[in-house]
Amino acid sequence: MGECLLAVFAHPDDETFRPGGTLALLARHGVGVHVLTATRGQAGSCGDPPLCSQEELPAVRESELRCACATLGLEPPRILEYQDGRLSEVISEEITANILTAVTETHPQVLLTFGPDGLSGHADHIAIGQCAAEAYAQSNEIAALYTLAVPRSLAEQLEMRQIHSVPDEQITLAVDVSSAWAAKQAAMACHMTQRSSTPLLSAPEARQRQFFGREFYVRAACRLPGRDFMPKMLTEYGG
Repeated sequence: MGECLLAVFAHPDDETFRPGGTLALLARHGVGVHVLTATRGQAGSCGDPPLCSQEELPAVRESELRCACATLGLEPPRILEYQDGRLSEVISEEITANILTAVTETHPQVLLTFGPDGLSGHADHIAIGQCAAEAYAQSNEIAALYTLAVPRSLAEQLEMRQIHSVPDEQITLAVDVSSAWAAKQAAMACHMTQRSSTPLLSAPEARQRQFFGREFYVRAACRLPGRDFMPKMLTEYGG
């Protein structure tokens, strides 16, 4: 079997706004990139002005997710049926079991998810990250676990106080996604309902590129360094 990555997130758009360029670069070079999304984003924005009703939002956000994955060149997403905003109320063993089912089906060498702080502190991000980390611990098949990150220097430069940044020295991998910039922009445009709740999308392109144009990761765990394709592949193909 070839190289494969499973990205485990809480909501539609989690796969795009931070790691979308990296996932697109990996897919371009033959990695099977799979996305598992725990909810349909029912508690998110309908847009400003609204693009749909609250009742229609789950179906609309699923469509946006499928659009983004196709635009980035990823496999069609797997979607669980949990309620947005309530992942922390679900028995964690149940979510972990669902992640392990996806692991069995896709055979990833790399698992990508949120770190302990959920990047933004969102309870759903924290819950899904914890369950993904537990799935990694239970599956000897996965070589490495990566988490999304923003270096402290960048967060301070952009005055992004809502971001839970990490010290720069904790960053394991920084990916220049310039060569996937058009694909990432198009994927972000798929998530139309969320544009009004993402202020940076209204900023000048130079400022957007500061935040969205480089993507950062912490390698949280690694049991089989020789099977972790991320550093070599992204050093060769990033930028």
